[in-house]
Amino acid sequence: MNTTDARRILETALVCAQQPLALRELSALFNGAIAADTLRLMLETLQDEWAGRGVELVHVASGWRFQSRPGMREYLDRLHPEKPPRYSRATLETLAIIAYRQPVTRGDMEDIRGVTINSLLLKQLEDRGWIEVIGHREAIGRPALYATTRQFLDDLGVDSLADLPAMQAMPAQLENAAQFELGMPHMPEPASSDQLVSSAGGRAAPHAGAS
Repeated sequence: MNTTDARRILETALVCAQQPLALRELSALFNGAIAADTLRLMLETLQDEWAGRGVELVHVASGWRFQSRPGMREYLDRLHPEKPPRYSRATLETLAIIAYRQPVTRGDMEDIRGVTINSLLLKQLEDRGWIEVIGHREAIGRPALYATTRQFLDDLGVDSLADLPAMQAMPAQLENAAQFELGMPHMPEPASSDQLVSSAGGRAAPHAGAS
């Protein structure tokens, strides 16, 4: 099989995929006959071929996918006038704490925010697939340790925790990521200067579930 045909197969699989495809899944298209390094080169070539179009090929935490460019969102939203779920400031602040301080317990979050955190808030984030329990702290009561998931990174359009947006941009990024609820993979757009989450600080330490 020549390189052109192989790229066409990769392109077709990615365009038709409902979720990002990992390199091992793409390798299965060729029964493992094409080395991983060669696949990466072909994917990078596909990225270049799609440059300047309304759709781009990107690499996120779970693998490779095609998604619309930010400039297309205005027009695509006209096809889907439904409003995505809105998240309260308390929810966004709690998620920001988990993202930038993980792994953390509910008690850690409450110490940082200075208020009691509703269990339904954490359940909402778990149901959304953005956070998960990755263990328990060796302390009285063995409280659950929360961390973000690969789905969280995918919905933000980033490859790893090191690529998380600045704290100031987090609220808008998360609200835009809710578009994935409607099956519309848009790239998150920049936040305005007044959209701040100031209750958490520092950078997140990667863990096995979101690297």
